[in-house]
Amino acid sequence: TVGPVFSGAQDRSALLASCYRESLHLAAELGTRSVAFPAISTGIYGWPMDDGARIAVRTVLAETVAPVEEVRFVLFDAHAYVEFEEVLAMRG
Repeated sequence: TVGPVFSGAQDRSALLASCYRESLHLAAELGTRSVAFPAISTGIYGWPMDDGARIAVRTVLAETVAPVEEVRFVLFDAHAYVEFEEVLAMRG
């Protein structure tokens, strides 16, 4: 999945959420039990990490369906880890 380039002039949040959603649906169709995601679009595409983490976690929690049992976020640095940890902590 190729994520959208961040734009301060346009709200592309739905496009970013769609990357996670469509990947999860494809994984379910293939019978996959486990999926790993990077923080899509937060690198060279410039998406702010805090917003990217909120969109990723919200979408994964809302869209994960059987047979997918486990979703992991594979993050490239401590900053990404902290942002995802904060969002996940707020979700209880």
